[in-house]
Amino acid sequence: MPQHPFRARHRLSLDRDYKAVFANRVTKARGPLTVFMLPSDRPEHRLGLSIGRRVGNAVARVRLKRMIREAFRLDRPVYPMSGEGMGYDIIVSGRAHKPLPLNEYRRLLREAIEAGDRACRKRTPEPDQAGTEP
Repeated sequence: MPQHPFRARHRLSLDRDYKAVFANRVTKARGPLTVFMLPSDRPEHRLGLSIGRRVGNAVARVRLKRMIREAFRLDRPVYPMSGEGMGYDIIVSGRAHKPLPLNEYRRLLREAIEAGDRACRKRTPEPDQAGTEP
């Protein structure tokens, strides 16, 4: 089974990166997860988490963060890439809910990222169609 480590380069850590993703306003929700996306100039996807106190106590928040990180780590290679093989900066936010199994988080995250990819592609025209008019 191939290894897919979650390294520092796969994390969003700077405030300006978070602000840029939120400002892009591509948002997709699936179940208790909401995904914010921004095409990046990096060859890999990066993940940021925004889990508020409404999710529950510290134990519940940390558990949700671990589950989302693991779902991201396992499925990162199959997430769609933005134009020209570049990745996305992705922020995941959560709402209060009963804990779900890992496979359910994987499915929800994958569906939200695929929907976000479709929305990002609609916003930016294809390079071959950008300058052509009928």
